[in-house]
Amino acid sequence: MSQSFQTTRRVEFRDTDAAGIVHFSAFLIYMEQAEHEFLRSLGLSVHHQLEDASMSWPRVSVHCDFRSPAKFEQVLDVSLSIDQLGSRSVTYRLRFEHEGKRLAEGTITAVCCQVRPGVPPKSMDIPGWFKEKLLPFVDQTPPT
Repeated sequence: MSQSFQTTRRVEFRDTDAAGIVHFSAFLIYMEQAEHEFLRSLGLSVHHQLEDASMSWPRVSVHCDFRSPAKFEQVLDVSLSIDQLGSRSVTYRLRFEHEGKRLAEGTITAVCCQVRPGVPPKSMDIPGWFKEKLLPFVDQTPPT
């Protein structure tokens, strides 16, 4: 059975519309924040200095489905697992709940890239030391 990373996020006033409901775009920020927290919990980051370049993770796909509104001051329970871990990319699955009620679910796909000043990012294999720390979070549940 795979592990999942758990965190929380309080809905701030700036994230809401006039009705006090979270604007859809705020969920994309919440998703990225959860990804960063997850990586930091493993001693990793979305930016790492290599010998001759930087390693970073540009997003190539982001998706979010909304089930129920989140509201100002609610504390959201956020769960992150890994749907797919390829040789050069990772797809995270995030779930948002409040008091056991599913609010939203989304995915982020990011590609491991070498970044050098003045040169477009170039995809690279995920280093073994990085991939090893992600493996326990890969969802082993067969698709339904």
